[in-house]
Amino acid sequence: MTADLLTGDFFGYETLLSDEERKELQTLRDFLDEKVRPRVNDAWAAAEFPMDLIPEFASIDVVGRAYEWDGRLPASKLYGGFQALELSRVDPSIATFLGVHNGLAMGSIMILGSEEQRQRWIPEMMSMDKIGAFALTEPEGGSDVARGLRTTARRDGDSWVLNGAKRWIGNGTFADHVVVFARDEADDAVKTFVVDKGTPGFTATKIEDKFALRTVQNADITFVDCRIPADHKLEGGNTFKDVNKVLKVTRGGVAWSGVGCQMGAYEYALAYAKERVQFGKPIGSFQLIQDLLAKMLGNVTASLGMVVRIAQLQETDDLRDDQAALAKAYVTARGRETVAMARELFGGNGIVLENNVIRYFNDAEALYSYEGTREMNTLIVGRSVTGLSAFV
Repeated sequence: MTADLLTGDFFGYETLLSDEERKELQTLRDFLDEKVRPRVNDAWAAAEFPMDLIPEFASIDVVGRAYEWDGRLPASKLYGGFQALELSRVDPSIATFLGVHNGLAMGSIMILGSEEQRQRWIPEMMSMDKIGAFALTEPEGGSDVARGLRTTARRDGDSWVLNGAKRWIGNGTFADHVVVFARDEADDAVKTFVVDKGTPGFTATKIEDKFALRTVQNADITFVDCRIPADHKLEGGNTFKDVNKVLKVTRGGVAWSGVGCQMGAYEYALAYAKERVQFGKPIGSFQLIQDLLAKMLGNVTASLGMVVRIAQLQETDDLRDDQAALAKAYVTARGRETVAMARELFGGNGIVLENNVIRYFNDAEALYSYEGTREMNTLIVGRSVTGLSAFV
């Protein structure tokens, strides 16, 4: 039995997957509907992560599918994208948790680590016995972090000593392995390290009063003479260009999550339009409501078409940075429009959490901003098409 097409997949892009991939997708969809969806709003309201679900995610084989590992070939890029879409369609917070662990943290080790380092850390991360985080953004460094990164690393015998601070680090409060980017005092190059939870000099503090992706446990992290073994520097992580090797891959994943976020909001809005009665008939029978639904569906469909093409380019290793940047900027911008129209369709009921759309409305703001703001991605595209850099 293959998966049923989603209501929001108007052009049937999912049929581009193989039958086996669609079966796997249906397994994920069933798991999310049974185990995750009933708990999403409570977790979001409490700003707490459902830690008991972590082993269950490992059991349904959603971790590490992008990589060749232990004799298993990687899943197609298209399947990986639909996996991110499914997760975000139910809960962008859960999608972000897995994106950080699966894409950013494990991806850094897989792309930049030596074979020995991969064998050391990846197995327990693959089974989710150990959770990863990715620490790039700093309190004073977001879009300018390539030039303005202030966290430092100093080689001292058989150790590296880290000093500095990071901010907005997803999974940071409980991650076992944190991939950290720091500027080497010796040559001023940005290098990549893995810092284990509990290392002296490492402190992670939860960021409170966050009103997007509330279930994600974002942390402020500080390093005060934090000493790590020399072999915790990733062998291939020697410049900021190496960081971009990871971000080019994961930026496409954020775009897929942006599609899932707006698709989830659209599907809730469509169901409400059919059941909400005003003036003696369902509001879905009114022209202005149908106009909102058609606009939302257009945004979802255009966004999905764009990320499907991104996956195809990734499959042949032809994806360029500017293409990934355009997809991330476009999809998350359309996402903001879609979730706003969904909230509008619900009227006053749209601001009540039990109706779900306010969660997507808030979460879309985080997707819009993280892993490259719309403005920075726009400048990447602008430089590509004009040959002129408008960066400061």
